[in-house]
Amino acid sequence: MTALRDELKNHPLYRRLRHQMGKAVADFGMIEEGDRIAVGLSGGKDSYCLLMLLGELQRRAPVRFELTALTVDAGYPGFDAASVSRFCADNGFCHRVLSTTHYDIIQEKLRPGSSFCSLCARLKRGTLYGTVRQMGYNKLALGHHRDDFIETLLLNQFFVGSIKAMSACMLADSGDVTVIRPLVYVAEEDTARLAADAGLPVVSCSCPVAGSPDLQRQRMKELLTSLEKDIPHIKNSLLTALSNVHPRHLLDGRLQALPPSAEPHCSPGCPPGKTA
Repeated sequence: MTALRDELKNHPLYRRLRHQMGKAVADFGMIEEGDRIAVGLSGGKDSYCLLMLLGELQRRAPVRFELTALTVDAGYPGFDAASVSRFCADNGFCHRVLSTTHYDIIQEKLRPGSSFCSLCARLKRGTLYGTVRQMGYNKLALGHHRDDFIETLLLNQFFVGSIKAMSACMLADSGDVTVIRPLVYVAEEDTARLAADAGLPVVSCSCPVAGSPDLQRQRMKELLTSLEKDIPHIKNSLLTALSNVHPRHLLDGRLQALPPSAEPHCSPGCPPGKTA
């Protein structure tokens, strides 16, 4: 990534995102010596930024780890996997395109009223997990950012009735692959601006419902935008809340037996992932 790296190395936003991702990696112990990390590269702004920043970290970090990018081609007509491959080749990243028949499967299996995006996402995750295992890699890096964590938290509370978001670093149920989300501290608006400034070749997934809004998630975005006008720090506060949980003050009976020592002691200025 020599040319692009040289162009961006003094870019203030790139440096800030590099610091934020490095802090998340350290806070949650995401990367260790000898890790073999596959990066889910959809061709969107977030996954491009993730790959670039991990490549930068690979050069600077005191630990050695491998990187390769994986792009799932779901079979949607018009998906430009070639642009993604060229970007990786031009910038020194190993890359594999995983050709699938997901589109055919979705057309056959999708029930009326079911979510197209949800089924597509499950199929893509299954392909990524299977390929990571087949390659002998132990970690899968995904490009979920701060706003994804916050919106998922609100969606689960408002529509599902659970207090749940996403984990920054989580061992899969199979016990052989750890999913990491190094952009947890990075704002979506910043990945969009960096992608534009760097001229990244963002491609559409070309699915038939691309551009159709996820109405529930869009409502969460609009709610947060409205609240942000009066509470500028609301997103950082909600993210901090995910690492400052007081189980005995909730209504889940399974948590009531926890001793007081199990409660975190986090000061208001304590960053997510750290306790005072």
